Amino acid sequence: MTENKFEHRVLFDFEIDFSNGGGIQGQGFRLDIENSQINDKTLANYIIDDMRLLMVAEVRILNKQIILEGHKRLVG
Repeated sequence: MTENKFEHRVLFDFEIDFSNGGGIQGQGFRLDIENSQINDKTLANYIIDDMRLLMVAEVRILNKQIILEGHKRLVG
């Protein structure tokens, strides 16, 4: 049995440059957010903290969209 609950999520791409060279990028990331808004700086800090990244020089948030999406969870 599943329970559908609509939650706010942010769908986005990102690019991160490191101060010691190199970088990483992600496409089509989805993260749960508290409400229908999140600014790029807050989102960038969330990524850095969650991934435990060090020596970050710059974060670019691209193609950001706030979406409502059902979440499927098993009940019981």
